[in-house]
Amino acid sequence: MHIVVLDGYAANPGDLSWDEMKQLGECVIYDRTSPAEVLERSQGAEILLTNKTVLDAKTINALSDLRYIGVLATGYNIVDTDTAKERGIIVTNIPAYSTDSVAQMVFAHLLNICQQVQYHAEEVRKGRWSACPDFCFWDTPLIELRGKKIGIVGLGHTGSRTARIAIAFGMEVYACTSKSYFQLPHEIKKMKLDELFAECDVISLHCPLTPDTREMVNARRLSLMKPTAILINTGRGPLVNEQDLADALNTGRIYAAGLDVLSQEPPLADNPLLTARNCYITPHIAWASTAARERLMRIAVDNVKAYAEGKAINVVNK
Repeated sequence: MHIVVLDGYAANPGDLSWDEMKQLGECVIYDRTSPAEVLERSQGAEILLTNKTVLDAKTINALSDLRYIGVLATGYNIVDTDTAKERGIIVTNIPAYSTDSVAQMVFAHLLNICQQVQYHAEEVRKGRWSACPDFCFWDTPLIELRGKKIGIVGLGHTGSRTARIAIAFGMEVYACTSKSYFQLPHEIKKMKLDELFAECDVISLHCPLTPDTREMVNARRLSLMKPTAILINTGRGPLVNEQDLADALNTGRIYAAGLDVLSQEPPLADNPLLTARNCYITPHIAWASTAARERLMRIAVDNVKAYAEGKAINVVNK
């Protein structure tokens, strides 16, 4: 089998190994592939592996040897799955590999906002604690999570894991989910979306990006939130109207936001959230712990092995 990895650097910048994949066939690995290079690099490949490199209908139809596309991520919107299906090309993804890491990032952001960890550590380095007349020093609100209401939008793998962590912190957990009341554990109460935004102290986004969820966080919905509320987004950047969120933060309509994703990545320099008040942004790293990437690589190999044996798994275009 001729295998081509179009953009392997993000999943494996050099700290992991491609050896198992290389054992499955002739394997060519590129760190990154520009749109202009995709066709040339993909010619003759039976198997293409991509993370964020787009494989559209024109590209797929131009590759006569292609039989399998493996997405090195959970989301697969960068592949025209309908065209692949018409061509009889299997498309697979990597499900649930980063559940624990993403849920951990939710609380990394939330705890940083509530305890102002980064801020106070920086103030100590500036000498403010050393110059303080008291044994302790703080000059921002410090927020305890116990008893606070968290609203989780989307109760899949990461939403459910986030809910479990929130329960351990003593939070009251509510969810906007397609699951029925009878499918939810007793600690999680179901709420409609607008009610969730209006009543909860923390909103955490875990839903897929669809036409219905695009910019679901907008000026109207932000206006429902408490002025003390916190928004966390580790899901998809376009779930949020970024100008509306920046306006809400800058005017004190809501208290803070913790974001690991933006609508365009890397962001443009004029993205309003980069300078918004109480907006804490990490560069799309919730998924990228070493443990999560090791799982991703292992599942990617298992997916290709299963395809080679005629028993494809994790297929997204059946």
